[in-house]
Amino acid sequence: MALSLNDWKVWLKGLIHAGISGGTVAISTMIIAPETFNIHDGLGKLFMAAGTSAIVSIAKYLSTKPLPDDLPE
Repeated sequence: MALSLNDWKVWLKGLIHAGISGGTVAISTMIIAPETFNIHDGLGKLFMAAGTSAIVSIAKYLSTKPLPDDLPE
């Protein structure tokens, strides 16, 4: 079975969604610990937390759908 462009689009959208949803942890982190994770003094820590969570979410997505041909028809 040949992969269609739509298969790749669905897979890529899922990958992007995983990254964005993982990165949104920065918002809750700012609410939980604003003295450490803030826009002024803790911006580096905030990006580190968001990036780490995004990477974990992307890795989890790739573990379930490594390639578009694993998508249901």
